Amino acid sequence: MSAGMSAGGAAEPPPAGRLRIATFNLENLGDTALPHATLAERVRLLRPQLLRLRADILCLQEVDSQRGSNGAPRRLDALDALLAGTPYAAFHRLTTVSRSHGGPRDKHNLVILSRLAIVSGRQILHDLVQPPLYTPATGDGAAAAITWDRPILHATLQAEAGWTLDVVNVHLRAPRAAFIAGGKESATAWRTMSGWAEGFFLAAVKAAGQALEVRLLVDRLFDADPEARIVVCGDFNADSHEAPVRTILGDEEDAGNAHLAFRTLVPAERSLADSRRFSVLHHGRPRMLDHLLLSR
Repeated sequence: MSAGMSAGGAAEPPPAGRLRIATFNLENLGDTALPHATLAERVRLLRPQLLRLRADILCLQEVDSQRGSNGAPRRLDALDALLAGTPYAAFHRLTTVSRSHGGPRDKHNLVILSRLAIVSGRQILHDLVQPPLYTPATGDGAAAAITWDRPILHATLQAEAGWTLDVVNVHLRAPRAAFIAGGKESATAWRTMSGWAEGFFLAAVKAAGQALEVRLLVDRLFDADPEARIVVCGDFNADSHEAPVRTILGDEEDAGNAHLAFRTLVPAERSLADSRRFSVLHHGRPRMLDHLLLSR
């Protein structure tokens, strides 16, 4: 699983202006269909890791929901079991919701847990960027909209000292080939290399498009308050030099305008030694796919 990173702070209620923030991908927490460890075994492994983070704000990805009884809305029972007996159980909570049934999404919910009060929260899915229309070059499909896999989750938090913090939790599309109608022989085998390549291209479009939507959100927050405190965190499925993260970070040199310097974000991992600058081992290679991007 890909554990994120934390920045500054303390275990008790933080000193004014200091917070400990963490991001953690829980990898299908609560999915009983996967042939992996039981929930109890996963809780035994995960709970000490979350406690060690000592986070004041914890952004989680890949939290699956469970069906309620007698038609009740879906619930995050697996997450509740994981957090039971920890300080996080009493934290304020914001989660993504399904547009069809109103409760948590079936799979891959984003969750923000905060010691600070959540004064407002929303999810964003094609609210700022409309799905691009695309006609496949391979397969059997007609023109269709390319939609993102998951929403963005945005919370505004209120500190006792009066200032606010905008937290944006993201989980961008992984670089795995997206669905192409008629493109596969089976669930795991593509018919042609061209079909796979087009699916891989569409995955990149999904990640880049949602990164653009995050950047537009960040700029709207700066429009409302040029001194806004913002952190964009989560599983970006990309290193800081790759297009999705660069899109969200912004760079005054790319824009050719030094007046935009205060609209750039700064990766917290820059404060780490190169030997520690990774959040996952992928095929034996250390990679930094999880990030905390901070306003100046």
